Amino acid sequence: MTLDTAYLRGSVAGVYSVLHHASCPENIVFHFITTHSHGVKLTRAVTTTFPYLNFHIYYFNTNLVKGKISSSIRRALDQPLNYARMFLADLLPAGVRRIIYFDSDLIVVDDVINLWSINLGGHVLGAPEYCHANFTSYFTSKFWSNPVFTASFKGRPKDPCYFNTGVMVIDLWKWREGKYTEKLENWMRIQKRYRIYELGSLPPFLLVFGGDVEGMEHRWNQHGLGGDNLEGLCRALHPGPVSLLHWSGKGKPWLRIDSKKPCPLDSLWAPYDLFRYPSLFSDS
Repeated sequence: MTLDTAYLRGSVAGVYSVLHHASCPENIVFHFITTHSHGVKLTRAVTTTFPYLNFHIYYFNTNLVKGKISSSIRRALDQPLNYARMFLADLLPAGVRRIIYFDSDLIVVDDVINLWSINLGGHVLGAPEYCHANFTSYFTSKFWSNPVFTASFKGRPKDPCYFNTGVMVIDLWKWREGKYTEKLENWMRIQKRYRIYELGSLPPFLLVFGGDVEGMEHRWNQHGLGGDNLEGLCRALHPGPVSLLHWSGKGKPWLRIDSKKPCPLDSLWAPYDLFRYPSLFSDS
């Protein structure tokens, strides 16, 4: 998970939910990615909240994406730390093979071992796929009118489908072997020149991995609970069982609760909110 001041409250709720529902919480190791600007305060906040947590902090060099980020439809998506998920294979130790990447606006209501143990079937990445979504809408007409760009999907095991990058199981060894960070960065460079998408760090993942993802049960990413990109929109759960609730989109549950304008499903997030009242960064 990434750690920053704006989303720390969500990250802590996510960590607590993972621990609360785990059959063996002592076996879980957390890897947090942050920047140097708030690293000390964020480390202290995690240590104070979870004194016995097995975790490591890694510092993301934002210069890695300086000049490569294109403006998107939401300002929050343009933050450098939002792109840190592209560099996990470089940030984490070589001995770490499999990881679960979680966004900071979700909670788990199932034993995370059930997600960890899925069979990736030889794929680098596993995530719930949503093939009913209009995949073409994630890219501009400049992309679809260029046969060189569209040819990137040829030869994939299956047709590309949308997947949300807030929940991913990743084989870091295969990632390094295939140099996938370089592939993602290459699409960012193309985006700067041709403007082939509008939505932050998600489209490069769709371009590199679309059609080559190990699909997982939708229960592991009930996403869009933040209303996607519309302010004030309350969403219901997708049909089917639920193992993870994800407030992707503009509406974050802690902000809506504080403003006394919560959505109904925000009540499911509230029990994991350990930072509702304390002043996190006071020096007292």
